Amino acid sequence: MTSFFKQFVSVSRSAMRPFWDILMPPLCLGCDAPITENQTLCATCWKAIHFINEPFCPCCGAPFDSPMGEGALCSVCLETPPSYASARSVFLYDEASKPLVLRFKHGDQLHGLPLFAQWLARTGESFWPDAADGVDGIMPIPLHRWRLLKRRYNQSALLAIALGRLVRKKVLVDALVRTRPTPPQGHFSRKQRLLNVRGAFALRRGVDVRGLKLVLVDDVLTSGATVNECARILLAAGAARVDVLTLARVKSEM
Repeated sequence: MTSFFKQFVSVSRSAMRPFWDILMPPLCLGCDAPITENQTLCATCWKAIHFINEPFCPCCGAPFDSPMGEGALCSVCLETPPSYASARSVFLYDEASKPLVLRFKHGDQLHGLPLFAQWLARTGESFWPDAADGVDGIMPIPLHRWRLLKRRYNQSALLAIALGRLVRKKVLVDALVRTRPTPPQGHFSRKQRLLNVRGAFALRRGVDVRGLKLVLVDDVLTSGATVNECARILLAAGAARVDVLTLARVKSEM
C-alpha cells in the first residue's frame, strides 16, 4: 500500500507539473529569467559563474592563475598556516555570483538549496568516502542568537543539513555556538578579522568531538578568520581533523 501511494504521488506530481509551470514558471536563481527547469540557472548565469577548479592551493583552496607545482601553497597559507586541514569552495564570490548568494542569505529565497547542496557535495567529494579516512560529521558555522532572530534562519545550517542528506553524513547543527556578537568585517584587514572573532565561538556543553573528522560548512569564505577560529576550537577539544567547505570565496582575500 505504501509503495502504491508513493507511485500515485509521483505520477500525480508529474501530471500536474505542466499546470504549475504555467501558473508559476521556473525562474533562474540568479536573475529571474524564465527557464525550463526549477532550481537552476539560465545559460547566461551558468557561463558567468566562476567555478573553482584546479590549480588551487591544496590548503585553503585559493585558485592559482597557473600551475604552481604539486603541493605548492599560496602566500597566505605559507605566512600563516590555518588551523583547518583544507578548505574548498564551489565558486568565486564576485559580481556574477553575489546576487545568487545574497538572495539565499538575506532574501528568503531558499529554493536554491537542492542545487547548492549538489555543488557542495561535488566540490567536497574527497571528504565523503565511507572508508576510515572519511569524515564523521558536518558542522555549520553558527550565528549569534540576536542575528539569528533578525534573519530568522542560519543559511550555513540549511546548507549543512541539505548537504548531509545528500552525502549521508551526520550533521551536528547546534554543536558550535557563537558566544558573542561580532561587528561586520567587511572593512577589516585580515589581522583585524582574526582578532574580531577570537573567542567568539565555543563548543556547546556536553558535545564530544574527540577523535572526530569534521567538515565545517559556511556560505562565503572571505579571510577565513571565522572558519579558522571554529576549527581551532574543535581541534582544542580533541577533534582529529577539521576541513572547510563553502559555497563561495572572495578572491581579493587570497
